[in-house]
Amino acid sequence: MVRNWRFKKRHVAETLAKGLMLLSFLLVASSLVSILWTILSKGLPALTWDMITQTPKGGYYLGKEGGILNAIVGSLLLALGGTVIALLISLPISLYLETYIPKSRWARFVRLVMDVLWGIPSIVYGAIGFTLMLQIGMRASLLGGIITLALLEIPIMTRAIDEVIRLMPADLTQASLAVGASRLETALRVVTRQMLPGIVTAVLLALGRGIGDAASVLFTAGYTDRIPTSFNSPVASLPLAIFFQLGTPYPEVQQRAYASALILTLIVLAISLGSRVLSARLGKFINK
Repeated sequence: MVRNWRFKKRHVAETLAKGLMLLSFLLVASSLVSILWTILSKGLPALTWDMITQTPKGGYYLGKEGGILNAIVGSLLLALGGTVIALLISLPISLYLETYIPKSRWARFVRLVMDVLWGIPSIVYGAIGFTLMLQIGMRASLLGGIITLALLEIPIMTRAIDEVIRLMPADLTQASLAVGASRLETALRVVTRQMLPGIVTAVLLALGRGIGDAASVLFTAGYTDRIPTSFNSPVASLPLAIFFQLGTPYPEVQQRAYASALILTLIVLAISLGSRVLSARLGKFINK
């Protein structure tokens, strides 16, 4: 009797858990389908070759001719620049945490700080970057946007790389140290090589976050209809282009905003698929 009651209780709990999992999956899937359908149905009719290959002309935001090439190029420059700087800072931090102080209080403290920084809204990074720019006399520019995006991506990339490195078997590190390799050589030749696919995924994850962020570059990068020619020039970005186009009262321009959103979605999708393909190929290369 007791055994049957326990069995029924377990069965009910398992059925309830499956139902909640299925409901969660349906909510996420329906939200994704709804977003994609909205972007495709409204953006695809407005997407033209001129929109991708031309910069805005006079009266573009009034419904006249032109494109968003300036925003596409600007977003790529901002995201790539910020990601490179973030990688140069995040990778050494992660390697140091796992190679020199893996279980110390300092390592736990640094991880806590990175978790807190990860949770800070991007608009706060934009405000901090804007304040620093005022202090040193820098105007809104490509360089200002790159630095702000780098600050935004550092905690994301550091924690992602750190979690990837922590998955590596400790025997590999100990074996490297046992044969006479220094900790620096172990970090560069063993840890980085073995965890390269995961590190690449972490980098591309941060790149995707950077290219789609609007709040952090709102005050620091400025906006222009031209393609930047130097680091001191203001630069446009796709998220801000979407924001400005949606804010106009002209239906034609609003429809172009959805086309811009479609382009941004395709770029992020390409980054995601590229990270998977690249990680898989690097994994095969390392395992040879």
